Amino acid sequence: MEIILLERIENLGQMGDVVNVRPGFARNYLLPQKKALRATDANRSLFETQRGQLEAVNLEQRSEAEAVAKKLDGLSVVVVRQASDNDQLYGSVTVRDAAQAITEAGFTLSSKQVQMVRPIKKVGLHQVTARLHPEVSVTVTVNVARSEEEAELQAQGKSVSADDDPAEDDLDAETFFDPGAAPDAEPAEDSGAADESGTEPDPA
Repeated sequence: MEIILLERIENLGQMGDVVNVRPGFARNYLLPQKKALRATDANRSLFETQRGQLEAVNLEQRSEAEAVAKKLDGLSVVVVRQASDNDQLYGSVTVRDAAQAITEAGFTLSSKQVQMVRPIKKVGLHQVTARLHPEVSVTVTVNVARSEEEAELQAQGKSVSADDDPAEDDLDAETFFDPGAAPDAEPAEDSGAADESGTEPDPA
């Protein structure tokens, strides 16, 4: 399906670009979220008349997001969980948990704005991405430990978990979001939604 992007969508294009996407991705995510319009002649004309206003709103939102990103940069939040002797968690830390920890630290963030390679299942320091705006994101450290004391020791050691391979951050097929949240990139399936504990389709 051919659509007109109303904002930047990662791996698709910039505002105003006309791109082809899977029909399900458009119907389930881009169109209902008002991130795009069907590329009809009428909508092309409508977009051109509204382009200036859309660009002004986007610029204002981006400026606000950049201001928040400066405050978030370098932030480390603690999530206390039970774990075995070999550091495996009894359960996992999801995008929802990370968003809650960041919010408790004083920054309002929804789980839809948090991205991670996979749910966290080990004690340690883990890097997650907070996407505050389609063009603004920042890295936050999630310090997963059995206690506040252990978290403090881990922070002092600055040892990031081996699970966090930076190269994997570029693997869109392994990005996890909150259920109901849609990915920035076009998914392999038409659902447009991802699951916190499975493979992809949990930034203001």
